[in-house]
Formats: sequence, structure tokens, C-alpha cells
Amino acid sequence: MKKLITEADVLKLVRQGLKELYIDENTILTPSAKDVVIREKIELKSSQLKSTSSSLSTTSSSVRTIAIGSDHTGYKIKGELIKFLTSQGYQIIDVGTNSEQSCDYPDFAYAVAYAVKNNQAERGIVIDATGIPSAIVANKIKGIRAAVGYNEYAIKSSREHNNSNVLSLGARIFDVEILKSFISLWLQTAFEGGRHQKRLDKITDIENRNS
Repeated sequence: MKKLITEADVLKLVRQGLKELYIDENTILTPSAKDVVIREKIELKSSQLKSTSSSLSTTSSSVRTIAIGSDHTGYKIKGELIKFLTSQGYQIIDVGTNSEQSCDYPDFAYAVAYAVKNNQAERGIVIDATGIPSAIVANKIKGIRAAVGYNEYAIKSSREHNNSNVLSLGARIFDVEILKSFISLWLQTAFEGGRHQKRLDKITDIENRNS
């Protein structure tokens, strides 16, 4: 499993007065984390992560199976993301599309959401030009909480506060390496429960009253 280091993790080191960060081939620095490393002049050292970096927070994910789908705009990136997720040990359900021929995003966003709703996959990822239309579709399905991934804070919050189970990404907004870092953060962030569960229960009640 890769170790993800976010902007918040690097800022934590800065507050501790540390100026060295030990990384290896299994470390992923998010784009915002890299910005802080450069700004704070933190030295990256290639080595096994030492005890000084053990304070960096990671969350082991219980997710094993991910459903993924895209329209034609996300087809190429979908292939790259499937390779990435497979290399991390995840089982992938690819619902299509299977070419760059023009197609309709609702078909594939629905297929991903359906797989998650029916417990064929623990999480789902949908990709189109901006991420917005597929999220709209997925959220029509009872029990689905689809979040549009547009920055690290929003993605982390969507898991901690909203327990999002589908992540919607824009293939024409971000390059594939940024999308990989977004997905890693999303998969490694746990739901906090507590007061947030009460709010999710209200969402479920709204769904039940309007279904």
C-alpha cells in the first residue's frame, strides 16, 4: 500500500520544527503537499521512512472493490486510474465506456452507483469532463453520496463529514497524477461519525420520504 502525504501532514512537520522528510518509492506527495515542501524549504530524503515521520497520518482503508466508469471524455484517464488502483491491490469493476466514441455519461454514472448501492463494490469512481454531471446522476440513487473531487480539503471533508461513497472526477480539469493523489486521499480518509452521522441520518430520512 502506498503512503499518502498531504498538505496537512507537511504542515504538521513544519509546526514541529522539522525540516527533513524521509520518503521512499511507496510515498505519494499530493500537489499541495509539494507546494508546502517547496515554500518551507523542506529537504526530501530518499530512505525508508524514519520515526520522525511516523507522526504523518494515514488511515488504512477497508475498501477492497471499486466500481469505476466514465464517458468518452474520461476513457483514457479511466484506463490509467484502473492500472494505478490495481497496482495498489484493489479489485476493479469496470462498467465502461470502452472507447472514445461519444456516449452518454448517465449510463455509466448509474452503473457505478448501482454497483455501490447493491454492495458489489464498497466505493465508486466516475469520470467525465468536469465531474459535475456524473455526480448529479449518481446522487439520484438512494444511498449514494457522490462528491465532486476538486481539491484536497473538499475530498477529505467529503469522507470525514459526509461518508461519501462515490467520487466524481473531471478529466478535462486535472491531469492523471493529480487525480491519482485525489483518489488515494479519498480512499485513505475515514468517516468520523459522531455528529456527522446524525446529519447523514437526516439525508436518509429525506430519501425515504421522497422515494
